[in-house]
Amino acid sequence: MRSRLVVAAAVLAVITTLGACGPRQVEVRTAPQTTAASELAIHMTNNLTQAVNVYVVANGTDMFLSQVAANSTEHLPVRNVAAGTPVTLKATTVDGARNYTRANVVLTGMYNWQVP
Repeated sequence: MRSRLVVAAAVLAVITTLGACGPRQVEVRTAPQTTAASELAIHMTNNLTQAVNVYVVANGTDMFLSQVAANSTEHLPVRNVAAGTPVTLKATTVDGARNYTRANVVLTGMYNWQVP
């Protein structure tokens, strides 16, 4: 009798283990899109005879966007800034001699800016 209980317990353990090894249902999702933040951009026109480094200053932190060549225009995406956040735009000539700023810019899409 005792051996039958041991065998029954062993069979039950094997059946339980095999049931756990069967196919499992998996749900796959994508991360929510942050379209508002990815659509923020500056359309920068540099009318100077030398290149400028362009920054966005948000919450006291300078974030380098790109260097814009002399007498050219570039579209600069702004990342890691929430739409509607007031920022300061800053452009510095590559020699560091001149700085251009525009304070209290609220980015909600594309913002046109030119220097000088």
